[in-house]
Amino acid sequence: MMLQFPDLVKMKTKKMVFEDVYAARDSATLEQLKEVSSKRRVIEESINESSFVTEAIAREMYGGFTSPLQQDLHKLEEYLPLLENLIFHADLVSSNWKMFQWTSDLKIRWASSLSSSSFFNLRGPRFFQIDSLRFELGMTLFLYGAILRERALEVLPTDLVQSATLFREAAGVYHHLAHEVLPMLEPALPAERPPEAISSVSTVMSLICMAEAQAVTIRKAEEKRTTVGLLAKLHYGVTQLLDEAYDILYKETRECKDISSRFAEFIFSCNALHELRSQKFLADDLKNAGQVGVAVGVLRLALSNITKKMPGEESWKSVFRKEIDDVSEMLRKFEHENEFVWHEKIPHGDELPLPQEASWCSQVFSVWRLMGGIFYTRFS
Repeated sequence: MMLQFPDLVKMKTKKMVFEDVYAARDSATLEQLKEVSSKRRVIEESINESSFVTEAIAREMYGGFTSPLQQDLHKLEEYLPLLENLIFHADLVSSNWKMFQWTSDLKIRWASSLSSSSFFNLRGPRFFQIDSLRFELGMTLFLYGAILRERALEVLPTDLVQSATLFREAAGVYHHLAHEVLPMLEPALPAERPPEAISSVSTVMSLICMAEAQAVTIRKAEEKRTTVGLLAKLHYGVTQLLDEAYDILYKETRECKDISSRFAEFIFSCNALHELRSQKFLADDLKNAGQVGVAVGVLRLALSNITKKMPGEESWKSVFRKEIDDVSEMLRKFEHENEFVWHEKIPHGDELPLPQEASWCSQVFSVWRLMGGIFYTRFS
């Protein structure tokens, strides 16, 4: 089982009507602005849970998809190219007034899913207002990555290949955000900004999604009866990705104090869980190589370490308890065999080996490439 952190999709936004902001100089441009507003409105209604559309109508409207997550992805994939186009033309406004001009402030407002202040406000979520279309693009893309990630978890029980692919696509979205979109926004960011608008947080999310993709790939490898030695290395590769994510997040929290502590605990707990699994497979590999005493030492150390890292959330605890029970039973069998058959010395501490890293997720798949470049259709 994988630990789950669905909070990322809990972003909220306020109504935005683009034709109220821009005064179009021709009817065609006005219709296109109305279309952007229309595509955004269905996203607003979805994430704000204010839609009155029935399931049957929603399925018919959004590509025949039965999953609400698939429907939301469809909505975002219709809105994002139009938003990209609007940004392209808005950048030309200062030098070309023939198409449209400003009539009022943008008033782009989003509530964060990662801000601790959003969850401790009795009056409802805290909204950040940053009047920049690139802020709108950044928050919408962050939401898109979050929904891709949730869809990956949704299909996980039935399709491991699709799940891993969706995790990689989400990693590509966050990589694009961190390196292409948010750096252009940073000069306009005020001191108080949502974590989703910070490049390093998107880098953290890209690493998490790559780690989750590798975790799914490991499950496929287990089905194919991959050697335990390789499985140990693959799990250790997950911990290395999560170590990097946690280090970046720790540095970022010194600059942005408003990041949810639960998010940091999620990364830490996932890391601890895959470290335990790596050590379990390493011990099995050592036993198969005739080093039963060393295998016992590895399992004892693993169990000692994991008890200090038990998460606070009950759903995460249940995953930890199952894994601890499995490793404890494995240790009992190894100790019994060593006591009655092998009589090997059991090493401790620095005498014990560590697993090596292996990764099947070194390549980040960009969602923009996978979608065939549809994000660059221009306004007429």
